Amino acid sequence: MNEPVPMTSAGTPPAAATAAPIIKDGSQATFVADVINASREVPVIVDLWAPWCGPCKTLGPILEKVVTAARGAVRLVKINVDESPELSRQLRVQSIPAVYAFKNGQPVDGFIGALPESQVKEFVATLIGGEVGPTPTEEILAEADAARTDGDLAAAAQLYGHVVSTESGNATALAGLALCYIDTGDLELARQTLRLVPPDKANDAAVRSAEAALSLKENAKPASEVDGLAAKVQANPADHQARFDLALAQVGAGLRSEAVDNLLEIVRRSRAWNEEAARKQLVTLFEAFGAKDELTISGRRRLSSLLFT
Repeated sequence: MNEPVPMTSAGTPPAAATAAPIIKDGSQATFVADVINASREVPVIVDLWAPWCGPCKTLGPILEKVVTAARGAVRLVKINVDESPELSRQLRVQSIPAVYAFKNGQPVDGFIGALPESQVKEFVATLIGGEVGPTPTEEILAEADAARTDGDLAAAAQLYGHVVSTESGNATALAGLALCYIDTGDLELARQTLRLVPPDKANDAAVRSAEAALSLKENAKPASEVDGLAAKVQANPADHQARFDLALAQVGAGLRSEAVDNLLEIVRRSRAWNEEAARKQLVTLFEAFGAKDELTISGRRRLSSLLFT
């Protein structure tokens, strides 16, 4: 049976445990056992921090999250420099947070200061010689995305909401929850949800995608207008406004490919029309669809071909 892991000094929820704790508090007295000897079995990361250090409070949870995701391939020992000043001197720590990685009893890598999660993942992946697996939160978000794709909006919303309840600033979960509200037609609730995104995460890809999807819904023409607008375009192919409105109606009707085709046709005929409205609308569509969507990939390729020929 796994041993329970106590709450860390940074106040972060306990991580999962293996036969030895994956994350633990250390000190000068336990350094040899916790780091030197333990690193002969599995790489050990040492996080030197202090309660008064702002960047430490940012980096600490990220380290714990990434180490937990590695599922025992690496361990983390957190050392309060105020409580172990002699050890800090021995390690020549000049500023914190200071992070050292140990293997086979020796320091092999490290960095100073708070790094974003992506770089911490790269650091850990290099240390263990492989990719860091998904965190429990990432697994829940993947399950929520799958449920939304399958049309089970209630299940998706519940999963996104669960993440938000434990990580209130999780931009991906907030964006996913907003998309569920957009899919059900509750645009006001979607707007309220997106307002909860922390300012420093406003440019997150998931957030931009949700905001673009909301903009499309707000500006979409009624699907019932598709036939009438299509007739106008057929009668006068140079009527760019009718073609633009047709594309918006097609978006409302779920005719994504047809909408992209019509907007590209406007760009082909008159790129500068209405202050490049068609190109700008295409950008909004691609953000709403997502970077990995096949229509986004092909549409961007076609748009680039028109713009650079």
